[in-house]
Amino acid sequence: MREYLLTIALAATLCYLITPFIKKLAMKAGAFIHLRSRDTHTVVTPRWGGIGMWISMSVTFLVVNHLPLVSKSFGREATGIFLAGTFIMILGALDDMYDLDSITKFAGQAVAGGILLLHGVQILWLPINGIYILPPSIGQLITILFVMVVINAVNFVDGLDGLATGIVAICAMAFFGFSYLLAVVNGLNRAGAPSLITAVIIGICIGFLPHNYHPARIFMGDSGAMFLGLLLSAAAITLTGQIDVNAITNQSSSTTLLPLLLPFTVLAIPLIDLGMAIVRRVRAGRSPFAADKEHLHHKLLSMGNSHRRTSAILYSWTAMFAFPTVVAAFAPLWVAALVGALILIFSIALIRKSLVKSNV
Repeated sequence: MREYLLTIALAATLCYLITPFIKKLAMKAGAFIHLRSRDTHTVVTPRWGGIGMWISMSVTFLVVNHLPLVSKSFGREATGIFLAGTFIMILGALDDMYDLDSITKFAGQAVAGGILLLHGVQILWLPINGIYILPPSIGQLITILFVMVVINAVNFVDGLDGLATGIVAICAMAFFGFSYLLAVVNGLNRAGAPSLITAVIIGICIGFLPHNYHPARIFMGDSGAMFLGLLLSAAAITLTGQIDVNAITNQSSSTTLLPLLLPFTVLAIPLIDLGMAIVRRVRAGRSPFAADKEHLHHKLLSMGNSHRRTSAILYSWTAMFAFPTVVAAFAPLWVAALVGALILIFSIALIRKSLVKSNV
């Protein structure tokens, strides 16, 4: 655990120190957002935060590759995730400058998913009527679709200062907690791609958040949103690969299948926001990817919440879905329910406090 904590601290420190230089570079290169009607910021703000995240990840990999335990995490899967992350970051950086069309971005996301497949990062089975081992072609298709969905879910939720950064950090914490505990409980090697990748995600998000929290001095842009979405999706796929399929098949307890729900519960808020946006826009006869001001964070802002309180509420909702699932995988269900209830009470208190202020 100490080596993973060091990995988190190193990634956070690097990202915090590198981001101001990326901010200056983005402004000089013209990678910034002009003010638009749907935006919540009021000044021209640079993008390219994803470049700083990628540099931080790369340097962190170079350093921790020499640690006794974490170095064992590097292998074919980690190499594939690094290469796919590099590709998607470059695509996002180009989009931050030139506003690429949706088809180009979708094609690039599919290519990134293909890079993962070439390095063995693939969904192999699903919990359908027990355990259903997927045919290779079907597994490859589902893997690419899953990667694209997660990338766009993170991109959609990136509409408020610090929102996506905090949500992704919470998601990564849940993934890391489950991955590490799974190895401890089952006596497996604690060094693995899921733990390494999620530790790095936590670190770069912590390091980037001080620059990105309201009022944001730099945005992660598509270079950051697609990069983090790619890393999260890859961590989720490699994470399911750690689960013993035979153990799940031989046990009838419903709690055995809880780990399989983790990718969906952890990513619940981005996925819900993505689904609601698509349905809303299609019903209105618009493109599913036409921007609007009706996301979850817009609705909370319209209730009188401040930028920071809105982010805190959505952070708590993310934790409410993610952490109880992790707890339920290793502790009695009542403990998981208690954790979820406490987080729910906290989020309700935040909302009620804002409503009282708005009515004064």
